Amino acid sequence: MYHGVSEPKAPDLGGRLPVALAVPGGDKAALSAIGWQSVYRTLAEAPGLAVERVFPDKLGLTDGTDPKTRESKSPLSSFPVIAWSITFEEDFLSLPRTLRATGVPPLAAERPTLPLVIAGGPIAFLNPAPIAPFVDCFWVGEAEERFLDFFDTLRTLVFDGAGKDAILDAVKDLPGVYVPGRSKTPVKRIASGGAGPLCDPAFSAFISGQAAFRDTLLLEVNRGCPYGCRFCAAGFIYRPPRHADLDELKRIVDLADPPKVGLIGTALTDWPDLLPFLKWLHGRKKKFSLSSMRADGITEELLVYLRERGIRTVTLALEGASERLRKMMSKKLDPADFLNAVRLCARYGVNHLKIYMIAGWPGETEADYDELAEFLAEIVRIRSEEPGGRKKQFMRITIGVSSLVPKPFTPFQWSPMMDEAALNERMKRLVKMAKPYKGVTLQHDDPFQARLQGLLARGGEELAEFILLAAEQGGWKKALKLWKGDPSDILDRERGEDEPFPWEVVDIGVRREHLWKEWQRAKESKVSPGCSPRGCAHCAGCGVEEA
Repeated sequence: MYHGVSEPKAPDLGGRLPVALAVPGGDKAALSAIGWQSVYRTLAEAPGLAVERVFPDKLGLTDGTDPKTRESKSPLSSFPVIAWSITFEEDFLSLPRTLRATGVPPLAAERPTLPLVIAGGPIAFLNPAPIAPFVDCFWVGEAEERFLDFFDTLRTLVFDGAGKDAILDAVKDLPGVYVPGRSKTPVKRIASGGAGPLCDPAFSAFISGQAAFRDTLLLEVNRGCPYGCRFCAAGFIYRPPRHADLDELKRIVDLADPPKVGLIGTALTDWPDLLPFLKWLHGRKKKFSLSSMRADGITEELLVYLRERGIRTVTLALEGASERLRKMMSKKLDPADFLNAVRLCARYGVNHLKIYMIAGWPGETEADYDELAEFLAEIVRIRSEEPGGRKKQFMRITIGVSSLVPKPFTPFQWSPMMDEAALNERMKRLVKMAKPYKGVTLQHDDPFQARLQGLLARGGEELAEFILLAAEQGGWKKALKLWKGDPSDILDRERGEDEPFPWEVVDIGVRREHLWKEWQRAKESKVSPGCSPRGCAHCAGCGVEEA
């Protein structure tokens, strides 16, 4: 665990395999993400590996210079293995730019020899196809024992002098390894531990004042989500949902001894040990913060305690503008529970209420947003009637709206995406809706960027040409004008029931038939049960228990 400006020293090679771990987005973003930090910790503790880090920015550089590792200031081209941790589609651009900047050909076909370029992270088991031409092999899943076995095999092969082709042939059918053009597909996603407790909760390896969450130990409370909202990739690719063990989280906090702990999870209020853990943190004189919470999990006891501990901001997810749309996405949220959460926040003096929403649902109508206008008026009315809401500085409300991006391995993978002009009009109406209310601000994403994300999320290997153009021509907009592909074919049409998808080189464990059934139920705005609290053996049969 590294605090503040403390940094690991350049590792002594001593017969160990040098591995460069690249995390796109620059220092601030990298130090605020815990997925790669768990990977770093796993690899750095392996006796046969010498791991160094590099944080290329959007231009593929580090600190405005050539991409070099933090520990030894070595160029990436000097490493036999360059491992990429990629979370967001927009970070695809950094991959060819960084490789080119360090003198390594971006396309795998142009690299007959080492270095071996490996990619992992959520993208590897959501849709690896768009960057497959740049990558020699993908790790498909979570980091656990088989992940270390994979790297141990690489070490043996590299030290034995095996060529790149021989290495790829040797690993192509290992569990969790996808070598484009060589592996038998689909490759099954690797999940650590299976059903039951989350045995390896992710947590920060670096606690830094340079991170977006300053001086904070980020700590994973749960992975996956039991509710099965049809738009949410995390709820499908991280099945089965798992909660961390209370004693394990306490052990991690005691080990790190941070000034602040940030709890990360998709359904924090579902964790029965949440309040006891918060009280334990307070007893250790640790500040804490929580990510988004479900409105139906906000109890008076919890909120009073959060306010007593100085929590000023509460974030709730409403998602859909109307009850019909929330049923379409199988949100499982009673509007009365949401309004009650707003009431409690106002009553107990929450300074800032953040509400998340998504716009651009297939088949949404003006009537859906008329209903939202009435719901927003009710939220404002409740705020003004509660004692805390009548203060001179009453509770601010920020509504954050994002555009729906139909993601792979969700029921919405068959759905078209709303076009840019329609999304812009929808955002304008939402801004106008919020404008009359004092202390209510509405912020929204850029529909162009959302459509770009959709293109990169849903496309196949043909997108590598587009990504290369963007890397060479200075950005996405210019590349779109030059690219000979057809974004509308990827974004603007409903897919057929049996149409193959480029991401199906991966098997996440959820059956395609289950996703199709949920897509049909979405069209009818029918809610489906989520994951059974009794475990996979008692569920309706998404298929994960058979994986």
